[in-house]
Amino acid sequence: MLIRHTLIPALALIGAVALSPLSYAGGMEAPERVLDEYTPMHITLNQAEAMHGQKNVYFLDVNPDEIWNQGHVPGAIHINQEKWQSLLPKDKNATLIFYCMNKLCTASTDAARETKKLGYTHVYTMPDGVFGWMESGKDLERGEMPKTDFTPGKS
Repeated sequence: MLIRHTLIPALALIGAVALSPLSYAGGMEAPERVLDEYTPMHITLNQAEAMHGQKNVYFLDVNPDEIWNQGHVPGAIHINQEKWQSLLPKDKNATLIFYCMNKLCTASTDAARETKKLGYTHVYTMPDGVFGWMESGKDLERGEMPKTDFTPGKS
């Protein structure tokens, strides 16, 4: 009887402490997501599809080559390469929509933030990514994109 009255409350207290947010990361709460002037706006698949094909709208795919080759948004620019910034349009008022695989991938947000730091003003991310685009039945392009030669003096 003594065990029941002391052990069960003790185990409940230990469980509550172990599951509390303060028990993680050495007693510190998880940091909140940084929202600042470089944070891109998120758009839905339907919003992205409505913008697709419009003048001065660019889709930028940050996926690895294997995913790119399996399928990407038609007309997208594959920027998962060195010197990707040189692939951005010259017009800093262009609409840029970055995406990667799915909501778990943050590479598109990272690239979009860097692009905003370069002075681009209409920068968005499509969190559902190419997998969401594919699952919703939207058109895809497939195949490899030719490698770009960034050697100085060559175009």
